[in-house]
Amino acid sequence: MTLKMRTPSLLMTSFSSSTPSILHQNLKINSSEQLNSTTSPFKFSGLGMSCFTMILGTISNLTALGILVKSRVRFCRQSKTPFLLLTVALLLADLGGHVIPGAFAMYLHTGEMQRPTEELCKIFGASMVFFGLCPLLLGCAMAIERCVAITQPFFYAATITVAHAVGAMLFLSSLALILAILPLFAVGTYTKQFPGTWCFLSIHAPQSKSDINLSLAFSCLGLIALTLSLLCNILSGLVLLQARIKSYNVNTKSSVRCSRHVSSTSSSSLFFSLDVEMMTQLAVITVVSCVCWSPFLIRILLIQFIQSPGEQDKVTLLALRMACWNQILDPWVYILLRRAVLYRVYYAFHTRRPSVTAHSSCEMRLLHKTSLQKPC
Repeated sequence: MTLKMRTPSLLMTSFSSSTPSILHQNLKINSSEQLNSTTSPFKFSGLGMSCFTMILGTISNLTALGILVKSRVRFCRQSKTPFLLLTVALLLADLGGHVIPGAFAMYLHTGEMQRPTEELCKIFGASMVFFGLCPLLLGCAMAIERCVAITQPFFYAATITVAHAVGAMLFLSSLALILAILPLFAVGTYTKQFPGTWCFLSIHAPQSKSDINLSLAFSCLGLIALTLSLLCNILSGLVLLQARIKSYNVNTKSSVRCSRHVSSTSSSSLFFSLDVEMMTQLAVITVVSCVCWSPFLIRILLIQFIQSPGEQDKVTLLALRMACWNQILDPWVYILLRRAVLYRVYYAFHTRRPSVTAHSSCEMRLLHKTSLQKPC
């Protein structure tokens, strides 16, 4: 009887001792399967978004570069070559910002390297800093160039040359490059950022003094460039608006003698049309840059004073995605806001007016004559 009573107790103890381990293993397997099933859609969606933005940005920048190459004769004929060079440099920086960091991001999205090596993270982070600062600095240089050309036309015509534009372009590119390669020489560090698909400056705690200084330098340079661009564009726009109002008043007074001044008025219309086109493009680029880049730059600036950890920093990730769209929208400004498109929009609104005065009919003939030239 004792043996019979011991046997069930032994079976019960062995069963009770083995059951928790089996349940624990099953729970681990189920949890790992659920984790893989939940993370894989996000991984594939992130990979698809990276591919989409990279392809769209590359095609857009190449199209805008082709349009600028076709319109180089019109810019050179009216002494706008410095602006053309800065614009080409801006589009090349946007193109490089899509191809090079986009290739690194796609490589990390594929899951072949869950933990990027230190060398890869340094190169990825340096490309992010360089191609992030270059468009902002070049956009600021374009705004300053247009501000000087519009507010001080005689000084601009006598002083500013293509060499000055090339020098400014090289200086600003070198400034962004120096800031980008400093962590490669042990001045600051590049770290993997949430969710592990991009590398950037060490913006979260714990940080060294060099990390904080580099993060502040990046955000402050970007914000200063955006502020200068905005102020220069406002000043240039006000001067252009004042000049257009004066020209309109003069043309209204001399509308009776319109037929005797067709050549001079058409030449001034050409001058203003090109300047207005360039200022419209530059103003839209500045607005797009402020909307896309300000959240990311302000976020980095605030983090340096808050000193928050970045394990699940979804706000910075969202701000980065907004900044990436700036390099996609920039070329579409030159694609859509061309003189040919502006003329079509003008005629679309102008033909809807019920009555046409003598001055407006004269202006329509002048605009029609200038529109017969081949637009870019």
